[in-house]
Amino acid sequence: MSPTTKWLSAAALLLPLAAGCTDNDAKPEKGAVTIAPSATALAPAKAPTMDAKKLSIDKASSKVDFAMEAPQEKIVGHVPGSATGDLQIDFMDLTKSTGLVTVDLSGMEVYQAKADKDGKFGAETKVDKQNEHARTWLEISPDAPADKRAENSKVQFSIKSIEATGEKDLTKLTGAERKVALKVTGDFLLHQHKVEKVLDVEATFKMDGDKPVSVELKTVKPFAVGLAEHDVKPRDAFGKFALKTLDVLAPKVAKDASVSLDVTAHP
Repeated sequence: MSPTTKWLSAAALLLPLAAGCTDNDAKPEKGAVTIAPSATALAPAKAPTMDAKKLSIDKASSKVDFAMEAPQEKIVGHVPGSATGDLQIDFMDLTKSTGLVTVDLSGMEVYQAKADKDGKFGAETKVDKQNEHARTWLEISPDAPADKRAENSKVQFSIKSIEATGEKDLTKLTGAERKVALKVTGDFLLHQHKVEKVLDVEATFKMDGDKPVSVELKTVKPFAVGLAEHDVKPRDAFGKFALKTLDVLAPKVAKDASVSLDVTAHP
């Protein structure tokens, strides 16, 4: 048998094996997280009712915080004075309310606390390198193109539905301060990827007689955000992935962030 004939015979044997090993047939890695659907911006999920009143979020007093806890390191982030948006509140039926909250991550500050040999975390300190890493992972670092930096700096929550634990008609409550427990479902946008989130919120209404003066919306407990599903991962620079992955860094860096929100809106 000539060398050419031998080569063709070997190829004929290998072709069926190659056909069964296409990328389309490849199974996802065990434990892999699917990246959430892409989106550049959100809008209020539903139209307001005829009875709804518009309240605008006070940017200066807004507070957005997040924490990422891992066995060896705890990272805490603060984004003060960064939230804007409008709420359309139906005071006779709070469950019919809607709105859109937007947070600008540009002013984010990150602090770090390290664990000692006993697992106890020390004082939180601001580390410049840690802040650089956070911005690079989110693709909002100075080396990112201005348009991409602006898009990735935007975090949003669009209200889809609301459930009231107690009374949903504010006019049936009394006092200068009226509190209502709400379960708010909506789309959460981070790093141009959106997922549905459910927030446990306490709404505190300040009243002047029967006239609403303001409402404070504060998360009762932080809600979890997975970094991988929002494609937030180690990067050395814009568009350049790092060799280390979240799985490799897991003992030191958490894979999830716990986010808290506190905003006040006025008519």
